[in-house]
Amino acid sequence: MKLRKSLVLLLAFLLAVCALFTGCQEAIVDNATEADENADEVVLEDEYAYSFWDYLFGWATPKTTQKATTATQKATQKATTSTQKATQKATTSTQKTTQKATSSNKTGASLASVMEYTGKAYATVYNNKPDFAASEITSKAYEFYSPLDSKGRCGYAMACVGKEIMPTGSRGSISSVKPTGWVQNTYDTKLVNGGSLYNRSHLIGWQLTGENANKKNLITGTRYMNENMIPFEDMVADYVKETGNHVMYRVTPIFEGNNLVASGVHMEAYSVEDNGKGVCFNVYLYNVQPGITIDYATGNNRLATTSGSSSSSNSSTSTKETEAADTYILNTGSKKIHSSTCKSVSSISAKNKKTYTGSPDDLLKQGYTACGSCKPLS
Repeated sequence: MKLRKSLVLLLAFLLAVCALFTGCQEAIVDNATEADENADEVVLEDEYAYSFWDYLFGWATPKTTQKATTATQKATQKATTSTQKATQKATTSTQKTTQKATSSNKTGASLASVMEYTGKAYATVYNNKPDFAASEITSKAYEFYSPLDSKGRCGYAMACVGKEIMPTGSRGSISSVKPTGWVQNTYDTKLVNGGSLYNRSHLIGWQLTGENANKKNLITGTRYMNENMIPFEDMVADYVKETGNHVMYRVTPIFEGNNLVASGVHMEAYSVEDNGKGVCFNVYLYNVQPGITIDYATGNNRLATTSGSSSSSNSSTSTKETEAADTYILNTGSKKIHSSTCKSVSSISAKNKKTYTGSPDDLLKQGYTACGSCKPLS
């Protein structure tokens, strides 16, 4: 009887102890959870939670608390948010930079606003910044010439100019090409340098791509415009030769309506490897000749006098007569062809100096080449 009573008391004691430890355990978990929710920073730690049987038999099993999981989740979320913000910031920055670069090319005078000739050889377009699209810019040399339209007129010509495509041989004849509006006349050399009003003007100059009698690259251009194109062509050629870099280059003839003679040419250039620091221009050159009136619809031309077209017949010759009567100064020693107004003519010795009138084709067959300064065959 006493033994039974003792066992009952022992069992009651053990149940009380068990209840006590279970309550403490729940309180610890509740407190840990509440602290976890309020904490700004979470520190990972291991807690040991003991059951009654652990206490009774000395077993202790480590239990990973919710703090570790919460800390990992918060750290991951924070890192993800930081990455998303950085990506968004970088994307926004790139978009702003691209937008700024594109919009900067559109400030200043537009091409349409500078079309009217005001007495200057050329006008700058969009603050002299070319309008190449990013997809058009490359350092791989190439050249492109638009097909002739239904009237036989040239379209734009474009190239990435590099040493790879620049000429290495002598210049060939281009006299076989008759561009649209080719109604040649000659005038006093005081009015037109060399006498002949029109040149077969290269869109992309020979010194840049070596194109000779390419119909897609030759237009009817005045001597005045052709001479004013040369400094821009020289700028590109000299830069490429000196640096070995490349230049994006585009020349677009501007024909108004159905006119056979272009009103002018739009020239753009941009050095690739140095982002335009070496060469960068956007200009419109006027296809005019001061003192001469040109009918751009047909190519007919005359002296700009109040007496009308009759003065033209008295001061000019026909196209065929002009082509047979071009006059050049030859250096028989160096076998160079010069225009009569070339500065180099005065330095030619008397024994090597010769005046030649006729087609330059015969001279080219004899091994003569054009002077690089005056470019008499352009």
